[in-house]
Amino acid sequence: DERYESQYKEQERLWKLCRDAARFYHEMLKSEAGKDARAYLVKRGLDWATVVKFGIGYAPDSFRALVPAMEQKGYSLEELIAANLATTAKTNAKNVYDRFRNRIMFPQIDLKGDIIGFAGRALDKDAKAKYINPTETPIFSKRKFLYAMNLTKKSKRPYIILCEGPMDAIACHQYGFDCAVASQGTALTAEQVDVIRHS
Repeated sequence: DERYESQYKEQERLWKLCRDAARFYHEMLKSEAGKDARAYLVKRGLDWATVVKFGIGYAPDSFRALVPAMEQKGYSLEELIAANLATTAKTNAKNVYDRFRNRIMFPQIDLKGDIIGFAGRALDKDAKAKYINPTETPIFSKRKFLYAMNLTKKSKRPYIILCEGPMDAIACHQYGFDCAVASQGTALTAEQVDVIRHS
């Protein structure tokens, strides 16, 4: 069916875009621009091996950092908006800019190992929202997703620890509780319970 084929091609492009965006954010975390973000992660007790394991990154404090970098790789503005990585100005739809700015970035990885979205934690204490969580896209469904489930499914422990946010789940993993997941601010859904049951 042509409709399904074009839908799958769109999803494939967005998976690829999210993977490239995750690489970009991780490089930014390692750069001079990511100095404060690295200091924050150290203050929260995370070691570098854990940062790498979870693919944590940093979105620079700029309206246009990710967008031009991804355009250079051949992604369209429409794809960046579809993946929720970019947004348009309310006053001018042609003005497309980065959705995440000055935030620690947590790639959302599905059970197959594909990056399907991002959550961003503000570094600025005065930011309106402490977390920007991923919203629905052609590849991300909030109701079905649990953060860190891709790692927890390999755990030998007979139980699962349910945390509120990514940082809590990551800390659990670092200290040996490799069965922690996070629902990221949403009430536990029936679909998420199914994911846990079948893991």
